[in-house]
Amino acid sequence: DWDEGPELGGTGEKGNYGPYVQSKRLAHYQEAAERLVRQGNAYHCSCTPEQLDAMRKAQREQGKPTGYNRTCRNLTDDQRNAQQAQGQKGVIRFAMPLEGETSFEDGIRGPVVFQNALLDDFVILKSDGYPTYHLGHVVDDHLMEISHVLRADEWISSTPRHTLLYQTLGWQAPIYAHLPIILGPDRSKLSKRHGATSVLDYRDQGFLPEAMVNFLSLLGWSYDDHTELMSKEDLIRNFSLERMGKAGAIFNIEKLLWMNGVYIRERIPADQLTDRLVTVLEEDLPPGVPRPISREYVARILPLIRDRLKLLRSGEVAKQHQEGAAELTTFFFIEGLSYPKEDLVQKKMEQSATLQALESSLAALEKLEEFGADSLEAALRSLAEELGVKAGQLFGTLRVACTGRKVSPPLFETMDVLGRDRCIERIRFAIALLKG
Repeated sequence: DWDEGPELGGTGEKGNYGPYVQSKRLAHYQEAAERLVRQGNAYHCSCTPEQLDAMRKAQREQGKPTGYNRTCRNLTDDQRNAQQAQGQKGVIRFAMPLEGETSFEDGIRGPVVFQNALLDDFVILKSDGYPTYHLGHVVDDHLMEISHVLRADEWISSTPRHTLLYQTLGWQAPIYAHLPIILGPDRSKLSKRHGATSVLDYRDQGFLPEAMVNFLSLLGWSYDDHTELMSKEDLIRNFSLERMGKAGAIFNIEKLLWMNGVYIRERIPADQLTDRLVTVLEEDLPPGVPRPISREYVARILPLIRDRLKLLRSGEVAKQHQEGAAELTTFFFIEGLSYPKEDLVQKKMEQSATLQALESSLAALEKLEEFGADSLEAALRSLAEELGVKAGQLFGTLRVACTGRKVSPPLFETMDVLGRDRCIERIRFAIALLKG
């Protein structure tokens, strides 16, 4: 959560440094810009977009770096007054020192030095009275007493500008720390061609927020050489800039999948995970499944599928097929199953022997006094021995008959959750399927 800012869902303010909306802070930016003008550290510029485009075009044709040529910096007071009298409403630019160097201490990279001659006079206040990022964040961070600014390393080249703004305004600059960017598997900057780049996309694909925070926090930072799983509280308590890396970190989707699976299996309390599964299943199960989904029923299913879940949902983010909760559990909720009858016949078994096994299983289940996982296993193992088939062959046939799948959660626990009536109905369907 944030420490302060606009209240969630409302228009009020929370904290002592508001207002927190830029449009309500324009007076602060304009005051700072005009102060810099009075000090001689900034100036009004009335160059039109057309003039600026022509200037850049000429610079390119001459093979020079593009940048503002300081036309308005050298105007006399009379020329500037004449422009204002004509109603030319321009911008305010910062007057960069023409020589020397500007340095700052980066919280990750250490001392950084830039030559002032390589930086042009940048805009700090636009013609509509709004600040650019350069002035806006400096004014806001000072007035809001920000101690650290952590941002992507693309901003390093702009930091001398911000350092000079702090110096000329007479303010103490915060600690700047430029974080390494996140790279794709090919070591290029992470982009949409590598997959989803929005956190919400990952949420919608079934990644847990706890796992996502843990995973992202370890991209470019580590607690030690071996700790992988850390709660948000652990991260808050142990984070420090000293262990930040300088090189870009690889976004490894396989590691994220592994971590998400560990959180599902081990680190999220069962009652919380049940609530999340109910929400997912409400959205993802086939339309024919009656709603609302029973939370009690889902709580019974969860232990059977928990070890196999890597994602709450399946999707394109993983770049490979990963079964989500709906795919793993659909047979628990739908009424009729559909599968080829050949799936019922196990290796080294004939169709006639499979039919006999199903009919014998049906009879055994119909007369079973207690329908539970233990009693089912005892009765069906005994039946396999009586029929002279391997237990795995009988169980494989019953697995397909009861779930429609060759791979499913533990058979007897699954049949227990499905219940006697549904299992018997499905075995009768399998018998009819084999008989044609």
